[in-house]
Amino acid sequence: MARTKQLGKAEYETLAAFRYALRKFIHFSEQAAEAARVTPQQHQALLAIKGFPGRDRVTVGELAERLQLRHHSVVGLLDRLMKEKLVARTRSAGDRRQVLIELTSRGEKTLAMLSTMHREQLQRIGPEITQLLARLNSAEE
Repeated sequence: MARTKQLGKAEYETLAAFRYALRKFIHFSEQAAEAARVTPQQHQALLAIKGFPGRDRVTVGELAERLQLRHHSVVGLLDRLMKEKLVARTRSAGDRRQVLIELTSRGEKTLAMLSTMHREQLQRIGPEITQLLARLNSAEE
């Protein structure tokens, strides 16, 4: 096992400040999702579907991987999203055993609103996070 470098007080303070900035963003995100009448996990699922590389539809397994959840947990989450008419399930034309998930127009609108809010928040806090990362990187050198 490689030896780890001892951290100084300033590095602990920077790590704590970075963690605090991330937590504030997560708290903002949770509140924004709730204001949009979705749970934070539902928001994450909508974003994972829309933001999947190369396409706007995902399999249940791909979504489970992106959310780092078990398959059966994602199925329950999708059931709730379908009940709210935020996503739709379709069978793959190429493999009828495969279920594809995509956003509905309501899901698209909800995600667009939340994503705009998140982008604006990240633009506000981005400089602070960039500065903290730079301090952490310079402390390694």
